[in-house]
Amino acid sequence: MIGNTIGLIALALGWRRSVLTWPAQLLSGLILVGAYASAHLAGGVGKQILVIAVAAWGWHQWTRGRQQAQDGSIAVRFATWKERGLLLGGAVLGTLAVGGLFTLYPSLSWSPWADAYIFVGTLVAMVAQARGLVEFWFAWLLVDLVGVPLAFSSGLAFSGLVYVIYFALVIWGMRDWWLRTRTAPSLEGALL
Repeated sequence: MIGNTIGLIALALGWRRSVLTWPAQLLSGLILVGAYASAHLAGGVGKQILVIAVAAWGWHQWTRGRQQAQDGSIAVRFATWKERGLLLGGAVLGTLAVGGLFTLYPSLSWSPWADAYIFVGTLVAMVAQARGLVEFWFAWLLVDLVGVPLAFSSGLAFSGLVYVIYFALVIWGMRDWWLRTRTAPSLEGALL
């Protein structure tokens, strides 16, 4: 419960384009590693270890300062077609690879393909977020569309509720980032 709540805070901080989103994601991952380990869910532990690694990388990306907006937050943009292709290709190939692994080792997951989809989608979203891409919200939206029903059908009501809240935050965050991409060029032009 604590790990998921911190995950919600991390998403809200991401919406605000605050660099604090990354340490919050890191802390959430560490807590969830402990929770999954105590429940003997090796797949969940593995997922969180990768999430922690991507959070550390994202933190590094956002603290480098290359993507600063005028208000000191992270500048956001839409991905290029090449970046979108790489994100989509990574999502498809990653889901196939992880789903195959989970199928070969059933102890890693009780729902191999759905878990693989959510796992890889989470990593794709975090990578896109680290790059300041608006598409990160679309990736989260696609993860939530599977995560919400899966959590509730599995009897994980709290996790399902967290995903519903994630869904609402994703819609608001997507709108905010989208609007920022539309206003940024006109501000730049006005300053020149």
